[in-house]
Amino acid sequence: MKIIVTDQASKWFHSEMGLSDGRGVRFYGKVYGSTPVHDGFSLAMTPDDHPDKPYAITKKDGVNYYVPEDDRWFFKGYDLIINYDPSEDGPKYNYVENGEI
Repeated sequence: MKIIVTDQASKWFHSEMGLSDGRGVRFYGKVYGSTPVHDGFSLAMTPDDHPDKPYAITKKDGVNYYVPEDDRWFFKGYDLIINYDPSEDGPKYNYVENGEI
């Protein structure tokens, strides 16, 4: 799995979450909601500076963005592209089948 964070999304995370070098954001699946690839589950995120057993991790502008091994089930088969959506003033998540990016 790859995690790609665009420049605009990185700026949003830094500004809205007060992130700086060495900090981290954990992405995980939660019950309720939906995504383009899951019904009954949605994507959640939380500041977390200590990646423990990451399934996927990428560093952008000094911040670690990661998915823990325990949440592999939610992302299996997909890469995650995180962009900024100006109409929502927040991140937009795109799931792309592995190998397509």
